[in-house]
Amino acid sequence: MANLKYSRQRASIKEYLSHTMEHPTADTVYMHIKEEFPNISLGTVYRNLNLLADMGEAIKIPTPDGGDRFDGRTEPHYHVVCQSCGNVFDLELDEAHIHSINELANQHFAGTIDSHTMLFYGICGECEKRKKEKNLK
Repeated sequence: MANLKYSRQRASIKEYLSHTMEHPTADTVYMHIKEEFPNISLGTVYRNLNLLADMGEAIKIPTPDGGDRFDGRTEPHYHVVCQSCGNVFDLELDEAHIHSINELANQHFAGTIDSHTMLFYGICGECEKRKKEKNLK
């Protein structure tokens, strides 16, 4: 990829992603970045998020509802999507588990697997708590 011209907007988007654990949608990033750059368009935010993902400086997480989420944490890790509230959470597994999945997959593939992505689905602790409280009433 050719050298890209420095963009204050892209740098601000990357900075925001690196300081949030929320796995925001492009719309959420747009609302935050608009505070610093009032004239920025949603299209510019989308383009920069996708560019950051293509460059390996962010992770794009496709979700079942069609709204991609973005993560500034780029080292290998997994995500869980809450099927109740739709939020995305980091799932902390050590690198040995991640590496062992590649090894297992390589045993069943006539080639070489270098990496993988995986998305888990479940119910987050807050949604489980709300459901229990609702059932107690």
